[in-house]
Amino acid sequence: MQILFPFFSLLLISTSCKEAPASTKKEANPLVISRMDTVPAPLVPVPKRYTQLIYEKKEILKAAPGTKSVLFNTSGTKIYAMNLEGMSVYEFDQASRKLSREFKFKPTRGTGWDYVHSKPIPSFQEKPVEACFSHDDKLLWVSLHNADGIVPIRLDDFSKNTAKPGKGQKTKSVTVVYPGSTRKDSFYVPLIETGKTPKVIARSANSKHLLVSNWHSYSISVLEMDETQSPFGKVTATIPVSDIPRGIAVDDRNKKSFVAIMGGSSIVRLNNETWKADSTLSVWSSPRHVIMDTSGHLFVSYNSIGQIACLDAQTGKQLFAVKTHAQPRTIALSKNHKFIFATCYTSDMVDVYKINADNFEKVASLPCEGHPVGVDIFENDNKLEAWVCSYKKGEIHVYSFRKKE
Repeated sequence: MQILFPFFSLLLISTSCKEAPASTKKEANPLVISRMDTVPAPLVPVPKRYTQLIYEKKEILKAAPGTKSVLFNTSGTKIYAMNLEGMSVYEFDQASRKLSREFKFKPTRGTGWDYVHSKPIPSFQEKPVEACFSHDDKLLWVSLHNADGIVPIRLDDFSKNTAKPGKGQKTKSVTVVYPGSTRKDSFYVPLIETGKTPKVIARSANSKHLLVSNWHSYSISVLEMDETQSPFGKVTATIPVSDIPRGIAVDDRNKKSFVAIMGGSSIVRLNNETWKADSTLSVWSSPRHVIMDTSGHLFVSYNSIGQIACLDAQTGKQLFAVKTHAQPRTIALSKNHKFIFATCYTSDMVDVYKINADNFEKVASLPCEGHPVGVDIFENDNKLEAWVCSYKKGEIHVYSFRKKE
């Protein structure tokens, strides 16, 4: 999930969902990556200037089976891993790399989807796919692949997870496990039905609205949120689209949202006041993920043709593109929007590019065994870390770079 914040905010916060490291690997052949800083708004503390990144090492952390996506909180102190096959959400501490909490869903029978043979299969409902924070990270919203909806988890105060079965609201059971301790917390969270096979979740900057792409329903659900009482949100609009939707980028400044139609060759632009589609941008085949910077550029990953591209959000015109390794999935921007990271699923690579005025400049291709899918970025004054989840191996690979002026 990526959300367009005011420019100065992006320089201060991280954007956008185990155990101690099973192994730590250092790789030779350091990479030096040049980069230009953008200029922050006046009176805002300026992060330490850097013009290069020096690749230092890769660490591998043990996760759960089928880790599908990762998401940092705003401060960057915690990262959350959505474990589709593990039916859980893992919370890692960024500094120590240790697993601090496991949010385990109680499995119930459901119907899944075989993506290789394109047919329904017996499965379980509680399979986390993607996630989104709202209300200053108090609420973590998680899409459940086979449950036809999403769940909100109150992280600030578990006593506010007050949903109860049999009260007219569908619920899911969650148990929180603390590694190394016998302590456990249990509660129910509300299931908010959106559509069949919900995927990406995105929010408006003011946490008033939430968007959900429903893969098999060919629709986008719009929720109005209310942090004061469970279920914390309700569906107020359903927007039909022409084919399978996935990625969503919200442009709060211009009151627009962009939805990648992965089943086709377009990006649908929504009006965030009427919550209706107002135009369709024609693009290349199978746009999967879409994110946005503060200068009106959309960045898109094209899964089937192995490319990423930069588009003008107003006109839909493609400005430039580049070939990646096979099946680029999730993409993520550095905080100054001068670097883009792309996970390339079947090729087991993470590609890194410098974003120039009219091209992507290839600067790194980092091996990532086990089919990388999700990625999110941590930064401080001295370093940048790309946290990448490996779906087949149930691992998180942390690529560390030292900043240099």
